[in-house]
Amino acid sequence: MARFFVNKDAIEDNLIRISGKDAYHIARSLRMAVGDTLTVCDENGTEYFSSLTRIRDEECFCEIISTKAGSTESPVHITLYMAYPKGDKLETVVQKSVELGASAIIPFESSRCIKRPAAEKADKITDRLSRIAEEAAKQCGRSRLPEVSKMIRFSELTERVKDYDLTLFCYEGDGTQSLKSALESYGKRDGRIAVIIGSEGGFSREEADRIILSGAVCVNLGPRILRCETAPDYCLSAISYFFEL
Repeated sequence: MARFFVNKDAIEDNLIRISGKDAYHIARSLRMAVGDTLTVCDENGTEYFSSLTRIRDEECFCEIISTKAGSTESPVHITLYMAYPKGDKLETVVQKSVELGASAIIPFESSRCIKRPAAEKADKITDRLSRIAEEAAKQCGRSRLPEVSKMIRFSELTERVKDYDLTLFCYEGDGTQSLKSALESYGKRDGRIAVIIGSEGGFSREEADRIILSGAVCVNLGPRILRCETAPDYCLSAISYFFEL
């Protein structure tokens, strides 16, 4: 069933207004008709099973048939911090991370990043990644729309670590513990978890020390060296297994 995301202010009484590109998609691409049903989700994760009452290229309206709390979100709020990789790898990372339950994806710049996008292209890149996240969220039945942020500096990353109940720093160097033991030691079934993953070149020793001093738990992802675009899938899958299965 078609799924769309709206802000709470698009819902009034028993009607939902869908505008912009989503309205055009309903009218032109999906060729939906009055009476067809769809699912609409608001930013609180509430799902509205609805029926279309009016269809226009620029604006559509649907009537709410039933409402329920979304059941497809992870019990933990997961933010993925991904060092900017080369090529189009970040697009794949965003898509798969949304499918695996990430609530937010934040690229950051580290000393060993091979690619650093030009400042004038930052908005365009973020818009494209946000569209990829939205399409992935629709496809996999998410109840909330994950957020994709602009790239931040490494210094911002180390400051933000303090905002989480648990920060997992995925690192192949010395002094790591298993991801399993870190999750077991966490001892909660909810909360806010951050995952930090490097680019192709990994992290310098100085960067690793700064992240650990900020309060992150240094974890390894098993005996094999994973590509930077594979590591998020591995870690998020393990978190999903631990908290959801």
